[in-house]
Amino acid sequence: MHEFHLANQMVKTIHEHIQKNNFSQITKIVIGLGRIIERGEEINFENLKYNIKLFLPKTKIEVKKIPGNKWKLVSIEGEK
Repeated sequence: MHEFHLANQMVKTIHEHIQKNNFSQITKIVIGLGRIIERGEEINFENLKYNIKLFLPKTKIEVKKIPGNKWKLVSIEGEK
């Protein structure tokens, strides 16, 4: 459940980036994920990818481990 909440936040940021850069379609997203604790549980990479796919089913999702306790949008590939 915690992964769903974080995925929703990420997808909002992704959509802002899509609109800002005039993408008509996105094909791949790379997300950097640190050790994030939400409500006492650590966010799981695979569960997070699954939940992002619920919002963006046709997009390839890569989650890479980064240091710290944050996440960042590393890159977005798509068509304009």
